[in-house]
Amino acid sequence: MESLLLKLKQNLIIEHSADDALLKGYLTAAIAYAESYQHIPEGTYKETAMPATTEQAVIMLASHFYESRDGSTGGFFADNPQAATQVWNTVNLLLRLDRDWKV
Repeated sequence: MESLLLKLKQNLIIEHSADDALLKGYLTAAIAYAESYQHIPEGTYKETAMPATTEQAVIMLASHFYESRDGSTGGFFADNPQAATQVWNTVNLLLRLDRDWKV
């Protein structure tokens, strides 16, 4: 979690630790979403390394959660109404690369 937190803070250009607990919560939610979307057991990424594409998706999603805390905007790109949709589309595309496709 600490490695992901550092990468998330770098992505958000945050140098302080005042929001660390909040960011960890967003990371936890993003990881849970990734595991669910990829059809893998909950807690898998606590036990095994996260593929690079999944890690990028988790960082992007946690960044989105942080930047659009009210859930109604695209965060930093709030002037673009499609920004939030694009974030989710990109995250899902990245997560598909490591998805356990089941019938």
